[in-house]
Amino acid sequence: MTGTQAHGGRGGSRLLNLGPSLLFGVVLPFVTYGLLTGNGMDEVPALLLISLWPAADTLLYVAIKRRVDEFGLMMLILLLLGALSALAYNSTKLVFIKDSAITGLLGLTFLGSLALSRPIMFHLGRKFGTDGSPEGIAEWNAKWRYPGFRRAQYLLTTVWGLGFLLEAAVRIPLTYWLPTGTMVLVNNILPFAVVAALVTWTMRVAKQGQARAAAAQAAAQAGPATAPEAAAG
Repeated sequence: MTGTQAHGGRGGSRLLNLGPSLLFGVVLPFVTYGLLTGNGMDEVPALLLISLWPAADTLLYVAIKRRVDEFGLMMLILLLLGALSALAYNSTKLVFIKDSAITGLLGLTFLGSLALSRPIMFHLGRKFGTDGSPEGIAEWNAKWRYPGFRRAQYLLTTVWGLGFLLEAAVRIPLTYWLPTGTMVLVNNILPFAVVAALVTWTMRVAKQGQARAAAAQAAAQAGPATAPEAAAG
């Protein structure tokens, strides 16, 4: 298989994995909201009902994969908490602001983890960057002894935390500027766009780190081999 084919295969696999999330997180909520409000349902109940689509996505993942996705479960819990709080708000604007508050809280959680022995991106990287086997986890944990790896984890955690805070800060004024129907679409697309940008940047940082590590390893291996030649000269 050529490099281009391998890259295409990985890209196709990522699109296949992203498809259900886009369907249940963007397309179906937007279409359902239009159908519900178009048939006379009030906006707040409609917003609560369309939030069931992402929940269905998480439950389908559990049913198909036969295992719980920790990140998806966390998002489901946040969704349920948001739905309960929305009942008390009874206002479309406050429903959207609630979503922004949850995103902002997530950003603060990332930044707060910088004070821990290992920031949150180290744990997320271990989940998504390994095969989950004891060997893979042990190999990931062993990387912590390298200063460059530690700096990368703190940098990633900082940027992700600031990214979530920026997203929340952008969504709050949009809630007051845009009509509810448009905000439904923006509220579902913007998180995907922010996460996609952060993931792309994270992959670039990871590749740069791997390149530096490979260069350092090559230099260390070449050093002893060239030493006798230098002495002979």
